[in-house]
Amino acid sequence: MLLTIDVGNTHTVLGLFDGEDIVEHWRISTDARRTADELAVLLQGLMGMHPLLGDELGDGIDGIAICATVPSVLHELREVTRRYYGDVPAVLVEPGVKTGVPILTDNPKEVGADRIINAVAAVDLYGGPAIVVDFGTATTFDAVSARGEYVGGVIAPGIEISVEALGVKGAQLRKIEVARPRSVIGKNTVEAMQAGIVYGFAGQVDGVVSRMARELADDPDDVTVIATGGLAPMVLGESSVIDEHEPWLTLIGLRLVYERNVSRM
Repeated sequence: MLLTIDVGNTHTVLGLFDGEDIVEHWRISTDARRTADELAVLLQGLMGMHPLLGDELGDGIDGIAICATVPSVLHELREVTRRYYGDVPAVLVEPGVKTGVPILTDNPKEVGADRIINAVAAVDLYGGPAIVVDFGTATTFDAVSARGEYVGGVIAPGIEISVEALGVKGAQLRKIEVARPRSVIGKNTVEAMQAGIVYGFAGQVDGVVSRMARELADDPDDVTVIATGGLAPMVLGESSVIDEHEPWLTLIGLRLVYERNVSRM
């Protein structure tokens, strides 16, 4: 079994692969204050319930692949792999790790590991040219060329950040549940805010993706647009440009990067 861990700014997603198939997954909050020992206890609690794994931490795990946008969490997870999974091959995505995707940006080291991993999975699953829209803490748009190169992207405030900002800065507004309202024209404040979030972000996606596609390919229709991230389902039904929805895109990319690096270890 391969354990994949995608550490985002808000949530951490874990996936368990049996070959190419993801057989289990978990989502937990990202907490930069957790120590390696606390993370190990958390992993044991989650995986100890799975029938394909043993009772002891590490039983049934043959490999680990990790990417993280929070450096302090990556540091603690590195210690977890050393102390609790010492005999298990582990790939932590950082500079020097082979991904198979050239990064054609001004400073490749500043591109988030999760964005590169998404590009790896997009190329493998759909080929290029492609655009990955990841609905996380930030909404990111990442462009992959026809030759499978990461050529750059767009970063915009995410859905949850926008909701929180409205609640904090609006004197008569409050934090709301992110849900699809009855109609675009809200009949009350909550529905009006929900409409602004859902349809506003759908419009943002359509506008940004359309412009990116025109730069990325001679024929924009040749560009495959893939949505991922926890809040993607909120926008899927309202966007006109999304072709594919792959909720486990980052975990799939981690599996691919693990396979490309483990033979070198």
